[in-house]
Amino acid sequence: MLFEIGFLTINWTDLVDIIVVSFLFYKLYTVMRGTIAVQIFVGLLLIIGGGFLARAINLQALSWILRTLTDIWVIAFIILFQPELRRLLVILGRGKFMARVLKYSFDDVIDEMVTACDEMSQRRIGALIVLERTTGIRMIIETGVRIGAEVTKPLLISIFNPKSPLHDGAIVVKDRIIEAARCTLPLTSRTHINDFAMGMRHRSAVGVTEQSDALVVVVSEETGIISVALDGVLHRKLNPQELRSVLKDELKPKSTLEPFLNFGQDSK
Repeated sequence: MLFEIGFLTINWTDLVDIIVVSFLFYKLYTVMRGTIAVQIFVGLLLIIGGGFLARAINLQALSWILRTLTDIWVIAFIILFQPELRRLLVILGRGKFMARVLKYSFDDVIDEMVTACDEMSQRRIGALIVLERTTGIRMIIETGVRIGAEVTKPLLISIFNPKSPLHDGAIVVKDRIIEAARCTLPLTSRTHINDFAMGMRHRSAVGVTEQSDALVVVVSEETGIISVALDGVLHRKLNPQELRSVLKDELKPKSTLEPFLNFGQDSK
């Protein structure tokens, strides 16, 4: 026995069980954050919590009703949110340990993006690439056309080709996957940064980074200049080497346990 809280006896096994379940629920929340699904997820947690409370104070009828609802909700949850659950398993498999075992690397993805942006810059093809990090931007993804394909140079250039029906708007990239194209981004209220008068593409890039921790790569259609927006700041006139360096610094794979270890620090 580790300690007692009233009528509850807690041992080391219970503590490990609580930590593991809390971690899994937290990861589910981070995967679904920014989506309508998170509201249903919170509702399920409330029903589960209510069931525990009802059993603790011996409310038999309420306990039976909530237990029945929980069984139904769990089945519905698995059916409705199969993509999110699949994404959770992918995220758990892409932690630092698994990255070492599988030699998983973002370097090839970064190389594809850099070479694509360099070619689009030379050919004056406008591009807007949103790289999702820890903040969920599913609401933005839902404004576009689903792609679900791995990042490659030919695909990026094809999407942003002016003759492509998907070239307007932004693409959203998560991990190695282009989630969607032709996405609509929020505009920043600012029209100038320093002495640079921003057009719609650059205002969109800055706007989404003001509301999330996403990183956005912009290729100007008029000048071919490559820029990166990050934390509401626009970094302009990057060459391919500088772009590669920024992407490698900002997109380093993080440990699967890092969000759990840092839980609660965002509110400080």
